[in-house]
Amino acid sequence: MHRISRAAIAALLFALPAAAQSSTSTDDRFTWSGKMASGAWLRVYDLNGSISVERASGDVAEVTGEKHWRRGDPKDVRFVIVKDGENMTICALWGDESSCSARGASHHSHRHNDDHNDVSVKFVIKLPKGVKVDVNTVNGGLDVSGAQSEVEASTVNGRIEIATTTGPVNAQTVNGSVNVRMDALSGTDDLEFSTVNGSVSVEVPSNFSGELEMETVNGSITTDFPLMLTGKINPKHIRAKVGNGGRRVEMKTVNGSIELKKAG
Repeated sequence: MHRISRAAIAALLFALPAAAQSSTSTDDRFTWSGKMASGAWLRVYDLNGSISVERASGDVAEVTGEKHWRRGDPKDVRFVIVKDGENMTICALWGDESSCSARGASHHSHRHNDDHNDVSVKFVIKLPKGVKVDVNTVNGGLDVSGAQSEVEASTVNGRIEIATTTGPVNAQTVNGSVNVRMDALSGTDDLEFSTVNGSVSVEVPSNFSGELEMETVNGSITTDFPLMLTGKINPKHIRAKVGNGGRRVEMKTVNGSIELKKAG
């Protein structure tokens, strides 16, 4: 069995009443659950493996991490929980020298690069209404279908699929497509969607306003919205205003198309 460090457990128990949350960890599975307030952040950091987000039925968040391997050692991967005010961070860490904080996971061990260690972790998150989510991995896709608040998503090798009732959303990958739907947009925060090898498709409410920068090298750019262009006309790099302008929206790829659509 791989246990959370004594220091992490002590900090967790000091910060929360025993009834507020629970967690278990075995060689192949990790579970955590706890009540979270609307507006708090739930952050999950992975390295090898996918992350999916579903809608919770109440105000209790749940995170499940399942290890998968054929020839690796599952004990080389441990789970760490960090509490920061009302926010929670959960990391899957490869190697004893790796660390976890609210800013992310630092992987200092080289053991995860071993060809004989193929351990991956698949996370499934059940997210309460109003809780913000930040999901990060390196080798794996991100699928967020149950969000009802702000979403941050980042991977390197994998696609990103996000649907939220209320943005904003930021999503970045390198090898994979980015597909985002926001039924409503709150606040005035800037939005960024980017990849290198893949398309970028974003759906926003029909009353959307913003300052757009859309750029591709090998692909097309299309939009459902009338644009007020600024600068020189370049079909591969468009700067334009939609509606009354406002927040900055950046959509970029190298090999792929770009679409800005009305959510309908």
